[in-house]
Amino acid sequence: QVQLVESGGGLVQPGGSLRLSCAASGIIVSISTMGWYRQAPGKQRELVASIASSGAKNYVDSVKGRFAISRDNAKNTVYLQMNSLNPGDTSVYYCNVFRVDGRPSDYWGQGNQVTVSS
Repeated sequence: QVQLVESGGGLVQPGGSLRLSCAASGIIVSISTMGWYRQAPGKQRELVASIASSGAKNYVDSVKGRFAISRDNAKNTVYLQMNSLNPGDTSVYYCNVFRVDGRPSDYWGQGNQVTVSS
């Protein structure tokens, strides 16, 4: 059974940083493509960052240079380091393991609220 357990969200001031963690079980993150999504109220869920089994990383333009996705194979965990946060980053963040066709699977973390506000 696949489980993705997220942690690390919270309230941060503009310009601050947070790191989200996604601890996986039932899959091996090092041979999977993992992604971080976010969804703000009234908006569609969007892919923020992904990391392939090869280590290749992709980011949505709005977070390039500020966010970094990584993984710890020994801990079977994926991270999203978020720096220079701004109010536009306020969302619920979810991790996901992609299907072999490159699309998101039905396996989602529980969601982690990130609020950027002064």
